[in-house]
Amino acid sequence: MKFSLMYSFVVPPESSMSHLDTFREMDRLLPLAEELGYHGFHTTEHHFQYNGWAPSPLAVLAHAAGQTTRMRLATNIMIPALNHPVRLLEDLLTLDNLSNGRLTMGTSPGYVVEEFAAYGIPFENRFRLHEEIIDFLQAAWRNPSDIGFQGKLLQVPSAEMMPRPVQAELPIWYGVSGPKLLERAAKRRVPITASPRHAIGELEEHFRLYDEVAARHGYTPEERPVIRETFVADTQAEAERHAGPAVEHMFGLYAKKSGEGVRGLYNDNGDLVTDAASVKYQNFQSRYMIGDPARMKADVEELIARLKPTEIVLRMQLPGIPTEALERSIRLFAEKVMPHFV
Repeated sequence: MKFSLMYSFVVPPESSMSHLDTFREMDRLLPLAEELGYHGFHTTEHHFQYNGWAPSPLAVLAHAAGQTTRMRLATNIMIPALNHPVRLLEDLLTLDNLSNGRLTMGTSPGYVVEEFAAYGIPFENRFRLHEEIIDFLQAAWRNPSDIGFQGKLLQVPSAEMMPRPVQAELPIWYGVSGPKLLERAAKRRVPITASPRHAIGELEEHFRLYDEVAARHGYTPEERPVIRETFVADTQAEAERHAGPAVEHMFGLYAKKSGEGVRGLYNDNGDLVTDAASVKYQNFQSRYMIGDPARMKADVEELIARLKPTEIVLRMQLPGIPTEALERSIRLFAEKVMPHFV
C-alpha cells in the first residue's frame, strides 16, 4: 500500500498561522516525509476563497520537486480550463523535467461558479473545454514537434514545443463522479481519484460504477487513489482537539456549494446539507481518519477492505494545526501505522 501526503494551504482568518507559515512548513516537513517513506506529495486547486485555498498547484509542485528526490508529485486536483492551454503544456513539461518524470496530473472540469467568472470563462463550457484541453495536452505530449490542435473551443497553431517530456505519456487522473464524466474517463483509459467529501459507502458505489463503465471499454484501472482527511496524535482526545475544528472548516466549501445546489453534500445520516453551519465534526466522521495510531490502523484496514485503494492520500495539513503537531502526526503515522501495510 502506498501512502501520500496532501497540502491545501487553507488558513482560516482567525488562525495564528499565515500562508507564508504554511509554505515554509512545507520546506521543513517534505524532506522528512520522504525520509519516512511517504510515496507522494499532492496539492489541490481553488481560487478566490477567503481562506486562501491553494490557487497555484504547479508552482507548489515545482517547489516540492526541489525539496524531494523520490516522491510522486500530483495535482489532486487541478482545473485545466482556468489555464491557457499552451502555457499549461509548457508548465507541465517543465515540471516533468524539474522532477525527473515524477509528475501526475489529477484533473477536473471544476464546479465553483465564481472561479470561472473571475477568469472570464463561461461556466457552461467547462465540460467541453476540459475535454478539449486534455485532448490537446495528450496529443502535444506525444508529439511535441507539432502541437497544432483544432477543436470546437480550442485552436492551437502548429508549433514545436520545448522542453521534451521525460515521461512518454502524461499520467492523468480524473477527479469526477458523474455518469458522463466517468464514461469519458473510461474512454480515455485513466484512473479516477475520489473527493474526500464522500463517505466510504458513497465511494464504494462510485468505484463500482466506474469499474462497470471501464469494463465496457475493455479497461482495468491500475490505480485507485483515495483521499482522506487524516490526523494522528498520541491520544484520541488530542487528535480530535486539533483536527475536529479543522475538518469542519475544510468541509465549509463543500457545504456552501451543496446549499447553492451545485454539488450535493450528505452527512453520515444521509441528509442533504443545505446550511454550512450544520457541518459538525461528529456528523461527518465517515469522511476522515482522526485518532491515535490504533484507531488509524483500524481505519486504514476498513478502507482497504471496502475500497481496495492502491494509494491512500492523507490530507494531514489541515487549517489551524501548528507545525509541531503536524510533524508529530506525520511521524506517528509513518512509524506506528504504515509498517502494518507496506
